[in-house]
Amino acid sequence: MLPPARVMKPHPTHMHRKSPRAIYRVPGPGSRVPLAESRVPAVPVVLTIAGSDSGGGAGIQADLKTFLARGVHGTSAITAVTAQNTRGVHSIHRLPAREVQAQIESVFADFPVAAVKTGMLGGAPVIRAVARALRAHPQVPLVLDPVMVATRGTRLLDAGAVRVLVGELLPLATVLTPNLPEAAALTGIDAGPARNLPRIVDRLLALGPRAVLLKGGHGAGRTVRDLYRDAEGPLAFMHARRPGIAHGTGCTLAAALAAELAKGRTPRRAAALAVAYVQRALARGWRLRRGGLILLRH
Repeated sequence: MLPPARVMKPHPTHMHRKSPRAIYRVPGPGSRVPLAESRVPAVPVVLTIAGSDSGGGAGIQADLKTFLARGVHGTSAITAVTAQNTRGVHSIHRLPAREVQAQIESVFADFPVAAVKTGMLGGAPVIRAVARALRAHPQVPLVLDPVMVATRGTRLLDAGAVRVLVGELLPLATVLTPNLPEAAALTGIDAGPARNLPRIVDRLLALGPRAVLLKGGHGAGRTVRDLYRDAEGPLAFMHARRPGIAHGTGCTLAAALAAELAKGRTPRRAAALAVAYVQRALARGWRLRRGGLILLRH
């Protein structure tokens, strides 16, 4: 069983502060400035491997918005193109595994990728291709968001693909970020009773990731409790439950966590900053058009 978790509430000081904007002199036409003297600041690079959300609230779109807000450069490998809005997912076009792997290899061939985040992968062939590509870069931290079901209930990963995810990708993860239904699907343990959650976290860690951030948004009660655990022990992040159903919170959390890892944060610190960022974006969120879902405001 887990020891008692230290409780952390998101604090304004955890939120991202923008650094003062630097002013650079632009060389005139024909000028040649050596790279070492250009004073262009180094920016961490993060790769997201996920599906496209035509509504802009989740997936690749949410990831890239988050990367920009957290001060890192976002690159992407698209696994699927979805036709969706706040009312549901209407169609999915999955890209061939070879195209997904080619995108990943192209990014790594040119950019100094400092962290990777995965989201919707769509099927077993793509999961195998992603795992194969990432094994070539074991030093790069991986945040794995095991996207299985869309907000409105569309299933995005079948049982066979889940088995491949567990066998090939979870052991590569630095931090695994499941919600309660995903955690139940991965472990076979009912995530409804709060007393089961420590056992679920234990079972998830046994599958190979170095840390787990179990999201409590699907639970009951006025307070949401997110549970984090790594080799240093457990943490609990507590925050008030907000009215309404939000879209893209899981994508945003994993993307923010990956951005902070790319900056050199420890996984524990990155998790705290990511939770605080999502709460801020959720508090400022908006409802657009007819679906009624809350879209995060980055």
